[in-house]
Amino acid sequence: MLKSASDRAGRENGGAPHGAGERAAAAVNAGARRIAALAGWKRAGLAFIAGVMAALAMAPVYALPLLAAGFSIFILLIDGAGVGPAGRRRRLRAFAAGWFFGFGFFLAGTYWMAFSFFVQADEFAWMAPFAMAGLPAFLALFSGAAAALCAQFWRPGWRRVFLFAAIWSVFEFLRGHVLTGLPWNLAGQALAGSALTAQAAAWGGAYGLSLVTALLAGAPAAGLDGERAAPGVFGGAAAMAAGFAVLLAAGALRLAAPEPAPDGEAYVRIVQPNIPQREKIDPGLWGRNFTRNLELSEGPAPPDARLFVVWPENAAPLLAEAPTALTALGQTLPDNAVLIAGAVRRAPDAGDVMRYYNSVLVLPDTPAGRRPVAYYDKHHLVPFGEYLPFYGFLRAVGLAQLAPYGDSGFTAGPGPAVLNAGGPSFSPMICYEAIFPRASYPRGRRPDWLVTVTNDAWFGDTSGPRQHLDMARLRAIEAGLPMARAANTGISALIDAKGRVLERVPLYESGKIEAALPSSLPLTLYDRGGNIVFWILTLVFLAIAMTRPTTARFAR
Repeated sequence: MLKSASDRAGRENGGAPHGAGERAAAAVNAGARRIAALAGWKRAGLAFIAGVMAALAMAPVYALPLLAAGFSIFILLIDGAGVGPAGRRRRLRAFAAGWFFGFGFFLAGTYWMAFSFFVQADEFAWMAPFAMAGLPAFLALFSGAAAALCAQFWRPGWRRVFLFAAIWSVFEFLRGHVLTGLPWNLAGQALAGSALTAQAAAWGGAYGLSLVTALLAGAPAAGLDGERAAPGVFGGAAAMAAGFAVLLAAGALRLAAPEPAPDGEAYVRIVQPNIPQREKIDPGLWGRNFTRNLELSEGPAPPDARLFVVWPENAAPLLAEAPTALTALGQTLPDNAVLIAGAVRRAPDAGDVMRYYNSVLVLPDTPAGRRPVAYYDKHHLVPFGEYLPFYGFLRAVGLAQLAPYGDSGFTAGPGPAVLNAGGPSFSPMICYEAIFPRASYPRGRRPDWLVTVTNDAWFGDTSGPRQHLDMARLRAIEAGLPMARAANTGISALIDAKGRVLERVPLYESGKIEAALPSSLPLTLYDRGGNIVFWILTLVFLAIAMTRPTTARFAR
């Protein structure tokens, strides 16, 4: 007791703490104050490094502690932007820290996009450095604006962590919608590498999962104070561990809940031909590429069941116009098989201008042979990849889209669709479309399962294809529907309605998956209400952040 009183008196008089725990806490507090006090290039450099650290929590590294370290450093840098009355200088300092954090975060998270410019290197390689730096620089504006808004309403202690999580997540939502949107590297994506940690998406969707992830990742900063010594320096880390344990328990309970067994009436055969991208887009090799997909599709179908054969994106360009290929399909595929093929189709518009579409064709066996009976045209196209924004101006300065179809690239389809060619109905998504929450199918027309066809060969053996698979997992969990994912060079997968990857074909391997189609689940909370849980929790977090403090305010 005498020692405790002596330690307390020493601290009150500026003396050094005596216990090992107190010395450790003092060292951590001192480090936090040094981080907050950084200025100039040191401040910008640390913000950039913190962003890179946070991005390493995504696939394929999944270094979740680095997300906590990165976000906690980010919060301390906002501490160092200044507090007190609203001021332009404070907001600018916070914006700068947020921009450099975001630049590191998105550079490490989207660098793989530059690989697509080397597929046709003679024409597009010069654009790679601009794309690699330009996209993160633009996306960092969202994290910079989030930090500036945080600084405007900054609060001490725990309250600032709730404020940070709410504002960060709102700007993630904006990033997913502004200028066609790019919801890549959402904080919750760090938990999508496992079905166990991703189950909260069934209730709050990807944005709700991100909100909770941002709160947990920022929690270690709750016991730190960038302005002065803070009590309970390790309490935030303990709270983060407890919150993560609750998330794991909730995920385990949902995974353990009973679910319908597959009825055995539908099977899927997912084909991965493993064709290099330069060969895939070469018209002289389209016949060979078609044959490779066809050979992997051979084999009898299970008796008394509908077989769905799924080919990847653009597996058969202009298939509907190739009678020889259609004849080969009729001779090779079982009679009770339905081919769901990624294809390019073309059709004239009202002005007789030929338009090209990135499509999914549905080809059952008909009395007239294999013929497309339904199609879906991709509606959420990739800017610069599949079409050229500001077409007239950019073409005038010599730019073109990466997709080698038509003068202006692909034309967008009307929107999500539900297709049916006998057996369970499905909604198709093509590549990039699978990254958008609540856009898998038309509202009020829930299918029985989801199909994603993609071509991640553009991006090489990088984090991109692996992160893309994680996002597909989230779409299955959000909808409570199984998904068949066919990729040209990987990663193809069969995912059940709880996001478990039942089978997969890895990157740069040729193969196929054949299995019974997993059952769907009843409507999830997210499927019923959309982002309502996310917005309610965001308002709750903001209300907590704006409550009256129980301790003294920061003082500069």
